[in-house]
Amino acid sequence: MDAGDALTPSSGRVMARVSQYDRGDLAFITVAGAMVFFMVPGLAFLYSGLSRRKSALSLIWAVAASNAIVIFQWYFWGYSLAFSTSASNGFIGNLKNFGLMGVEAEPSPGSPLLPEILYSFFQMEFACVTAGILMGGLAERGRVLPAMIFTFCWVTVVYCPLVCWIWSTHGWAFKWGVLDFAGGGPVEIGSGVAGLAYSWVLGRRNERELLNFRPHNVSLVGLGTFMLWFGWIGFNGGSAFGANLRAFFAIWNTMIAAAFGGSVWCLLDFRIERRWSMVGFCSGTIAGLVAATPSSGFLKPWSSVIVGILAGGICNFATKVKFLLRIDDALDLFAEHAVGGIIGLMLNAFFASPSIIAMDDVSTGPGGWVNHNWKQLYIQFAYVVATCAYTFVMTAFVAKVIDMIPGLHLRSTPEGEMLGMDEVEIGEFATDYIELRRDVADCSTFGFSRDYFKNGDAMDERHAQPTVPNGNGAAHHDHTNDEPERLESVAEKPENREVTPPPQ
Repeated sequence: MDAGDALTPSSGRVMARVSQYDRGDLAFITVAGAMVFFMVPGLAFLYSGLSRRKSALSLIWAVAASNAIVIFQWYFWGYSLAFSTSASNGFIGNLKNFGLMGVEAEPSPGSPLLPEILYSFFQMEFACVTAGILMGGLAERGRVLPAMIFTFCWVTVVYCPLVCWIWSTHGWAFKWGVLDFAGGGPVEIGSGVAGLAYSWVLGRRNERELLNFRPHNVSLVGLGTFMLWFGWIGFNGGSAFGANLRAFFAIWNTMIAAAFGGSVWCLLDFRIERRWSMVGFCSGTIAGLVAATPSSGFLKPWSSVIVGILAGGICNFATKVKFLLRIDDALDLFAEHAVGGIIGLMLNAFFASPSIIAMDDVSTGPGGWVNHNWKQLYIQFAYVVATCAYTFVMTAFVAKVIDMIPGLHLRSTPEGEMLGMDEVEIGEFATDYIELRRDVADCSTFGFSRDYFKNGDAMDERHAQPTVPNGNGAAHHDHTNDEPERLESVAEKPENREVTPPPQ
């Protein structure tokens, strides 16, 4: 800005608006938004580790690409549909802020502590994470291109209305007094119920693929979980929209719920398997984090102990729902995210504290049953029912419509499912053991005779059937390897296995 610009009335008004914000709050929310973005690769690693090797990279690709799709959608019209202040229907916004027009230095619709341009960025990251969670519904049989078109449409007709309901000043849930701190409805129920609906439209995987399913890389599961935990601190702490005491209570509640959720889930798995499952601990940790999402900014820390225990236990048992419904929710999006979000929302009705709500120096609220606000229970329940019903119906409708468009069928072919999504959709592999086999088969590399790799011990070892002890001490074999001749990749066809003769 030159000296002439500094003297104009318009520039003076802009500087006055900027000076009303605390620079510490701005820095805090900027860092919190970056931490929320870090959850996107965390989800990618988590999903990759939980899937089979032959479809691991396709999930990483889907999470990464959905992030780009949502950034465009949020800039294009998503933010306006969710938060435009001139809409008054209580259901969805208008296009007043299309292309972020007018989104500048004015106080945001969510909090006077932040300028709208920063608030829109922070909320965009929430949308990116929600879409990333939903991509788990593609696991091992979903095509990625139709999934990206689905993502744009889903964020527009499902996520944006859910956000408008609870966080827009004109939203019906906001006006009704629903307590949802950081997204139990839009983020957790939205992604979890939508994942169930998407899996229902896709259909079950081949029954053979469901036998003896195990994650292919538990180390990635652990890494992804702790990346998510780190990002969740910004997710929940930043939802206080400033570096204030409410943010610090939200962070503490997040840590407590995650710790107890992971411990309870792991103990429940131990009673059956007699093993301390890492996947179980990670699953419970995420369940606790999910339950803390709607509740962390309303509760005192002692209440979050109950949140974590209930989330770890109930979400563990909720993994059986997909078997009752015969829906192949491969990565348990419903059990973890939808059920966890419901737990956090319902516990707000009992334990919400007016003193915690007021610690951001902006918000007020009546609290829950501990403060004799009895009606909060049916308010929370009605919100949960409305969110679940709208999300499932609209997600299934959008997915079915896209699936009927020629060339955009959501599911791969049976042959593609057998080969793996990495082979047929991506053309690359998260971990390419195929090249290792080629190198081992190169006799000159290791000094073995060529005949050793034709019919000898090496071929027997390659197709050996491993046995793994189960929780009762018995052995069961891996049904996924029952057919040695089954091809997991084009590169594994016999004619592609090049064998170099030893030097003369």
